Amino acid sequence: MTPRPPSDDSPKKNGAKKPAAAKEAAVKKAAVKKAAAQKPVASKTAKDAKVSKESKESKKEAGARIPEPRAAEPKGAEPVVGVSEPVVGVSEPVVGVCEPAVVDSAPVFAGLDPDDRARLLSGTHHDPHGVLGAHPVPGGVAFRAFRPYALGVTVVTDDLRAELHDDGDGFFSALVPLRVVPEAYRLLVAYEGTVQDTEDAYRFLPALGEFDLHLLGEGRHEELWRALGAEPMVHQGVTGTRFTVWAPNARGVRLAGTFNFWDGTGFPMRSLGSSGVWELFVPAIGEGELYKFEITRPDGSRTLRADPMARRTEVPPRTSSIVHASHHVWTDEEWMAGRGARPVHEAPLSVYEVHLPSWRPGLTYRQLAEQLTAYVRDLGFTHVELMPVAEHPFGGSWGYQVTGFYAPTARLGTPDDFKHLVDALHRAGIGVLMDWVPAHFPRDAWALAEFDGRPLYEHADPQRAAHPDWGTLEFDYGRREVRNFLVANAVYWCEEFHIDGLRVDAVASMLYLDYSREPGQWTPNEHGGRENLDAVAFLQEMNATVYRRAPGVMTIAEESTAWDGVTRATHHTGPGGFGGLGFGLKWNMGWMHDSLSYVQHEPVHRKYHHNEMTFSMVYAYSENYVLPISHDEVVHGKRSLVSKMPGDWWQQRATTRAYLAFMWAHPGKQLLFMGQEFAQGAEWSEAHGPDWWLLDPAYPAEPDHRGVRDLVRDLNTVYRDEPALWQRDTDPAGFTWIAGDAADDNVLAFLRHDADGTPLLAVSHFSPVVRHDYRLGIPESIPAWHEVLNTDAARYGGSDVHNPHPVKPESHPAHAHPTSLRLTLPPLATIWLRPA
Repeated sequence: MTPRPPSDDSPKKNGAKKPAAAKEAAVKKAAVKKAAAQKPVASKTAKDAKVSKESKESKKEAGARIPEPRAAEPKGAEPVVGVSEPVVGVSEPVVGVCEPAVVDSAPVFAGLDPDDRARLLSGTHHDPHGVLGAHPVPGGVAFRAFRPYALGVTVVTDDLRAELHDDGDGFFSALVPLRVVPEAYRLLVAYEGTVQDTEDAYRFLPALGEFDLHLLGEGRHEELWRALGAEPMVHQGVTGTRFTVWAPNARGVRLAGTFNFWDGTGFPMRSLGSSGVWELFVPAIGEGELYKFEITRPDGSRTLRADPMARRTEVPPRTSSIVHASHHVWTDEEWMAGRGARPVHEAPLSVYEVHLPSWRPGLTYRQLAEQLTAYVRDLGFTHVELMPVAEHPFGGSWGYQVTGFYAPTARLGTPDDFKHLVDALHRAGIGVLMDWVPAHFPRDAWALAEFDGRPLYEHADPQRAAHPDWGTLEFDYGRREVRNFLVANAVYWCEEFHIDGLRVDAVASMLYLDYSREPGQWTPNEHGGRENLDAVAFLQEMNATVYRRAPGVMTIAEESTAWDGVTRATHHTGPGGFGGLGFGLKWNMGWMHDSLSYVQHEPVHRKYHHNEMTFSMVYAYSENYVLPISHDEVVHGKRSLVSKMPGDWWQQRATTRAYLAFMWAHPGKQLLFMGQEFAQGAEWSEAHGPDWWLLDPAYPAEPDHRGVRDLVRDLNTVYRDEPALWQRDTDPAGFTWIAGDAADDNVLAFLRHDADGTPLLAVSHFSPVVRHDYRLGIPESIPAWHEVLNTDAARYGGSDVHNPHPVKPESHPAHAHPTSLRLTLPPLATIWLRPA
């Protein structure tokens, strides 16, 4: 046992000591007597809190060290162990009325156990609240504070003022003869030139409930963002912020931020048992504060990490997390109430894909709310799809390498600014889809990679963790907490930001263990197959949860293989033995590759590739499809859509118009990337975005580009007005070939039918010649047809070859029909006709 510092009842001259009980009684008597002689002090000024010169001198005589202001200790420095005698007692506080009231009491030393002291200094204490704060002990209440760089600390309540003893290295303590712990108290912390009047963060009970911890342990917390991260709140009647982080392998976690000059030494967090969660409620900390977690790894080294659950971040390349609380008031009630009224596969869906930072570079979320909304509404798209908006460090990744899964990128504004954009689009009748990236994450040392010193979010097996294509790390879908992180993230965007759909990126890379891996670089699953069973289970759970919690929301898979049942319900088992993945829609990558290949051939050669335009109907009803002309098809040397087309500038534009109308008439939903709607000739670049100058009236070729954009507007208008083009997209009875084998003519003709059987005739002609009196068989029940759309119209930049109204059938059999139409087919054009 280490000796106490000398006091008034130190040993007599003859060396005899008072009995311990008598010594303790003398101290209490002196304290009460002193209390009666002085008035309570309620002031919270520096003058009231400063340590008197006499007090300092008496401490020096007693051997106590008065610390001078000092710089932060080097990481890993040897702890300085105090000379206090440990006080053992109950760690949980007992609150009540302070009896007796003690004013300016003379403190009795109650410092920390050397082991607790050493662990706090080294950042490895799992329960700082058990030793710091106020605790009942034999003889009274022990007050202990850990305030590095402080000159003095005083405990103050309504009827108590007790100066704590300076134990060195930022530790302060006193044993005050109280019967119970005060219900509330404050600390006056004196620094050089200033005094802080603050609550003691270590007097609070955990601000995270047992039920939250139970759900976290089960991996079933569907509102994870309400349990982890930084949450401004009122706790035990005090305003502050609760910080929580999952770091099960950490030896200790401390909180660093602007509020403590990025020195987390005095802000250790407590471990909440086996959950792996660390927690600290910090009074008086609120919105706008920057923070990170200082984690002591299993090997004793330290790492400073951004919050995986941060809802707001600094603007890259800065990486701090920011305390955030939303104040946005939604005004899209009408949209939210009606968005699930009709199943998506039975509704019109034409999507404008946008990369927000480059659509019009320099615009903020709030400026986009005006300009993007007006533009999309004018063109008639039903939805926008935003390339990933979650925070990412490298703009050149276009958002597909995410570090802040719960934070919209700060490049364009705050989370509430992003909500304002979504709100504006909804009020304009435009849905919002968002690219979501649960397949992988980057290796940045301040983010998720080996977050607490060991593989945590990534798979422990290096072969399973490393993504072979992108130099990133794959999530460990078999770990329930990681699945929970991702499933809750999907719910978060739908519920907190009113997102109407998630397009899930790189699903194929998740589904297959051998994706982009050579033999010997992967291990089969427990059944000997190549399927990633953990990823399958995760996708099923994610889809089931999103559809249950957010009615009307759709999920869309970017999946390029023949995996069976991507859009089948999760409880329906397919031929391969797997339940469906549960997506609402799937990108039809096969249609995209085949059809683009066809139109890139010279017209004279297209007859040899006719099957590339017809093969999609062989599998068109195997899934619920979206037809995507996405950003991936207009970058990295692939050329823009119009530049893919052969021939001169007129033929390129004509073929583009014909192709777009063929696409809009084909079974499936539509998606078109920005810039392609006005036939931009250059590839897309995230550095400068679309070439808007092409639409400047002063530019001589402006009518050519405006004509293509006018066609896209009319395609969307007619599409929405014609149920035959979308109502039976997933029903084989909604489609009938008229001429699927006219390869020599480069002609494709088919009927689309709505739920009542009303048809629309689509005819695409991919030759640069006019075909007169081209005969097509049609049902005899329709007395007349008229053109509702012709991509060769003069207003689109075409040659204005068209069919007169009405076009009446003749009793001439063709294509297995007793009647037929004689049509004039414009060059490189698609025409739509409907019953007159």
